Amino acid sequence: MTTRQRLLASAVTAVACLGTQTLAATAATAATAATAATAATAADTVVSRGVTIPAFCNPPATLPAADGTLVRSEPLPLALSLPGLSGTLPGSATRLMYKSTDSNGQPVAVTGAYIEPTAGWKGDGPRPLVAVAPGTMGQGDQCAASMGLEHLAVNNQTVSVGYEDLAIYRLLAKGVAVVVTDYAGLGATDRLHTYVNRVYEAHAVLDAVRAARSLDGTSVTAASPVGLFGYSQGGGATAAAAELQSSYAPDVTLSGIYAGAPPADLTSVTKAIDGSELAGALGWSLNGFLQSDPSLKPLAEAHLNAAGKTALADLSTMCVGDALFGYGYAKSTKWTTDGQSISDIIAATPVFQAFLDSQRIGTLKPSGPVRLATGVSDNLVPHAQARQLAADWCKKGVDVTYKAVVLPNVGSALLNHFAPLLTDQGDAISWLTAQLSGKRAASNCWSLPAQP
Repeated sequence: MTTRQRLLASAVTAVACLGTQTLAATAATAATAATAATAATAADTVVSRGVTIPAFCNPPATLPAADGTLVRSEPLPLALSLPGLSGTLPGSATRLMYKSTDSNGQPVAVTGAYIEPTAGWKGDGPRPLVAVAPGTMGQGDQCAASMGLEHLAVNNQTVSVGYEDLAIYRLLAKGVAVVVTDYAGLGATDRLHTYVNRVYEAHAVLDAVRAARSLDGTSVTAASPVGLFGYSQGGGATAAAAELQSSYAPDVTLSGIYAGAPPADLTSVTKAIDGSELAGALGWSLNGFLQSDPSLKPLAEAHLNAAGKTALADLSTMCVGDALFGYGYAKSTKWTTDGQSISDIIAATPVFQAFLDSQRIGTLKPSGPVRLATGVSDNLVPHAQARQLAADWCKKGVDVTYKAVVLPNVGSALLNHFAPLLTDQGDAISWLTAQLSGKRAASNCWSLPAQP
């Protein structure tokens, strides 16, 4: 039994950090903070829904002082690789653990991966580096994007597919070096993943760049242009990183930022995902909020019934596939003591609303040119709030390339959200690589009033 499992068993928490296959149905949230403060040791074996998490992912008791410092690294075998004339295609990968800072100013270990491309850089100047911020993967450690590069996590308890690999491989094919962050608590086994917390995610993205630049034996140099690429949760992460770069990572100059379908207004997004195919993301959000701000736990306890506590505990170790099967179309009114929706409770509770307001993206001016894409039929991460982010940035004088992806409403919120990811990805990568070559795109903020 791992350190964390012993804590879970003794405290019977409803907002579990990770790793156990069976969690108590009537859990109390009190143990989450204790779990977050206790890292698994190198000797611990952490198993999440039947998947053994590499011991590499157990953070040490003490982390380096500087953000972005490598804690450790090791070779990472890629699930999809082929021999080529100049080496293995699409490149060679390294698993990373690096130090970052959480939203409370405390040190946190983050895992991820760096991929050195076999292909030569096809643009002008030195080989660039792009930090890929993954979209929603889930909350169990087996869902981490770096693990998805290595293998599928599919058994009778979990389903996780590395759908971000497509964008990663397309960037590698253009000769772009890629670093992928797993975010805090997704992979690293010491805490629960703080899903859609803008500060946690922004710091993890920016520190991934620092960590990649410090790796030995790569073609990335101090002169390498840096870009950010993310869709959905990843779009929120890159948008937040662009806003926080000047204060948190002034040493990381951004040549271009792609933010696709960014969840900029969590009040709007929380309402939209409730009852959708991806209703499980509501549980991930709540779990993450409680991990980020333990003072919210008593309020959550007062509003969640036994079914709600069970759902949050169950979802804390699930990936996207698991949540689709287990909690698709779930309504939060079934999780609360009085039958109110989570959105109604948030709106009626100033502390909850203040927390969501603090996660708002669009109040700061991002550094670097941004391409913001949003599907006009997206009703999962609603189009209107993403478009509003573009408008907010344009008012601040930001160089924004706004792209409204016009696709029909197919009746499925999940498909309405993910279809633009695929249809816009090629153009997004072309735009980003052009910025990395020094070819600046003209802002189209002037056209925003005429665009959907």
